[in-house]
Amino acid sequence: MAEERAELEERIIVKDLHTKEIDLVNRDPKRINEDVVKVDFEDVIAEPVGTYSFDGVWKTSYTTFTVSKYWCYRLLSAILGIPLAVVWGFLFALISFCHIWAVVPCIKSYLIEIQCVSRIYSLCIHTFCDPLFEALSKICSNIRVALRKE
Repeated sequence: MAEERAELEERIIVKDLHTKEIDLVNRDPKRINEDVVKVDFEDVIAEPVGTYSFDGVWKTSYTTFTVSKYWCYRLLSAILGIPLAVVWGFLFALISFCHIWAVVPCIKSYLIEIQCVSRIYSLCIHTFCDPLFEALSKICSNIRVALRKE
């Protein structure tokens, strides 16, 4: 029983990431669009005190705004959602490809080459500059400053 359970847990862990279950209720779990697209009727249309339209017009406007926003979004996402998903998938695949096959190898190569230059530079500094600055510090160490008021 324990072996079967361990094997089942291992299969769940190894499960392909492309076939994972998606949450159809919470579609923004990382809250990336929390403050961007939350536009309600009250955020766009408001009547100040003293300039009210008829109650029927206000209710109909609210319903029209809400329903048209809802269905326009659904229609646009139905028409453009899949093609844009392909475009974005291609773009992020291209970015990943460039990062994996070009950027990281170039940075690693640069770091390997700069390490050699760094050692030579460090050797030159320690050979030529350290004695010079040590001598200057010994010369300047005997300087005394005295302030007098006249």
